[in-house]
Amino acid sequence: MKLFLLIARNVRRSYVRSGLTVLGTMVLVFVMTLVWSVLWFIDDAMSEKNSNFKAIVTERWQIPSQMPFAYADSLSQGAARTEDDVRPTDAMTWQFFGGATEQGTRTRENSVFVLALDPRKINTMVDELDSLPADQAAELQVLVDKLAENRQGIVMGKERLATLGRQVGDRITLYSFNYKDINLEFEILGVLPEGRYDGSSFMNRDYLLAAMDQYERTTGQKHPLAQKTLNLVWLRVPDANSLRRLSEQIEASPDYRNPQVKCETQSSGVGMFMEGYRQLLDFFRYELTAVIVATLSLVVATAISISVRERRAELAVMKVLGFRPWQLMVLVLGEAVMLGVVGGALSVSATYYVVNQVTGGIAFPIAFFPKFFISERAFALGIAVGGGAALVGSVIPAWSAQKVKVAEVFSKVA
Repeated sequence: MKLFLLIARNVRRSYVRSGLTVLGTMVLVFVMTLVWSVLWFIDDAMSEKNSNFKAIVTERWQIPSQMPFAYADSLSQGAARTEDDVRPTDAMTWQFFGGATEQGTRTRENSVFVLALDPRKINTMVDELDSLPADQAAELQVLVDKLAENRQGIVMGKERLATLGRQVGDRITLYSFNYKDINLEFEILGVLPEGRYDGSSFMNRDYLLAAMDQYERTTGQKHPLAQKTLNLVWLRVPDANSLRRLSEQIEASPDYRNPQVKCETQSSGVGMFMEGYRQLLDFFRYELTAVIVATLSLVVATAISISVRERRAELAVMKVLGFRPWQLMVLVLGEAVMLGVVGGALSVSATYYVVNQVTGGIAFPIAFFPKFFISERAFALGIAVGGGAALVGSVIPAWSAQKVKVAEVFSKVA
């Protein structure tokens, strides 16, 4: 206990040096926290679950997946033909519609990427929106009902709405950049719950299908993408065995031959979409992490080395007073670890509050994930990285401190 108090007093002896060391630790732990929160989120999305499985059906040989909408009904039933076949407990189709609010001009500010789906599936099948607190779930149900009744409606995340400079009740026209000559007018019905979908938008799939039919009536020919509007089908099953059987019966069905389809777990499907980011994520996971830890160790080593050099006479006196070499080593190591732990804890606490409570997430769009939040696991990471890097960086200065020769120090003083 006395040694701990002595460590605390020594840390307070140079507020400037201690403060700069803590600040450097905070900056590096801040970067580490952001990086690993993104990695954890993606790892969780790609990990297999033990229950409540979701499967993704996509076109087998092409990315992006483009299937005929005629597949939708039978795929939603899992291609079941007999009573013994597996049937999903729930299903959802996705069709991607992208458009800009200004014709002929496409910018980040005026572009909107919309998921066309059955509105009734928003609060039963969309990740996170299917498990909201009761009050938010009730508000979302109101939006779902409005979107089901008004096929020209659209619901948007708060960030996308703010970027467009629009508000609930406004009408907008989206000039499509993936469905050529399909321009849709929408009424903004409401705002999605804050969180993961702040940059997303949902529309009623019936509106897109009706627009494709209208194109054929107007031009006398089908739209080039008329048989390619269905991008994904999500299926929910209760367990792994059901998922395996479901995949087998869908892929073996003769109904899906042109184009062929594949059925895989949600984690496998996400992994496929993340393949293009693998090198970047591996860089974050290994190279960047190593650089941060090495830099943090160097920062602490420099600060502690300066402190030890300034206190050589004091350390010699402590040896004369009976302090053992290992106690001096623990004293120096303790100072470094205390600064590292304090810096790490402060950094993670501030980052967690600002990102999760103030800014509403990290805007770093990757695949289906427009935003990320700081995980509670970051607290352990920040303290471990701050304290661990400080410990490693202070080993040499601590060894130097315990090797101080009393006679040599006092001879120089004399």
